[in-house]
Amino acid sequence: MTADAPILFFDSGVGGLSVLADARRQLPTASIVYAADSAGFPYGTKPEAELAARVPALLGRLVERYHPRLVVIACNTASTIALAHVRAALDLPVVGTVPAIKPAAEQSRTRVIGVLGTEATVRQPYVDDLSARFAADCEVLRHGSAELVRLGEAKIAGERIDPAAISAAVQPLAERRDMDMVVLACTHFPLLGEELRAALPHAAQVDGAAGIARRIAHLTSRQPWPVQPSGGIAVFTGNPPSLPLQAALGDYGLSRIERL
Repeated sequence: MTADAPILFFDSGVGGLSVLADARRQLPTASIVYAADSAGFPYGTKPEAELAARVPALLGRLVERYHPRLVVIACNTASTIALAHVRAALDLPVVGTVPAIKPAAEQSRTRVIGVLGTEATVRQPYVDDLSARFAADCEVLRHGSAELVRLGEAKIAGERIDPAAISAAVQPLAERRDMDMVVLACTHFPLLGEELRAALPHAAQVDGAAGIARRIAHLTSRQPWPVQPSGGIAVFTGNPPSLPLQAALGDYGLSRIERL
């Protein structure tokens, strides 16, 4: 294992930047490759069989090109559908992203929690299992929104976000005033944290980014790292990112743009 072997982050778009930010705080000098499947975006409305085949195939190509020490699927939808397939296909550690239902249940006082994700994520049996294991005494409200994914992408690209659009996207959860915790079960949604706090002021937010960062640090604890941070690489499967998005990627330490 060489010190400059990167961590590979993978998402359908830029949502995984919310996970990358926490990992950067844990491992500030780590080499990073961030891959966005922009040609396949969005994942939340795609057939599960398509994602179960597409995600391992793309990650196989990325691993061959960049030789990472570890892969992070920084996408709840891809993780809940394709994580087992990816682990079977790759001969290196793979960290997935799952809804943070356990910490939400631990913190809830009203015992009513929301799970806000993509339509694909909130219907997964994985969510059933997490709810049964960690929130059996809670009412778990599920709500899927493709619009919030689009708005998260738009915000990172420098567009103005209409508060009314956020409110409309979460209306079913906003009506439940007894909900005191909301799980942001899509990595795009922490990018809209401020807007979501305004739309759901009665619910504290929780997501899995900090836990993923701790997991990465644990799995790589005995490995060498560069002494100084280096510029990371952002890889897109579709068209090159816009200039505002390129500037935003630079804020996350991703100074080189490539296409897969």
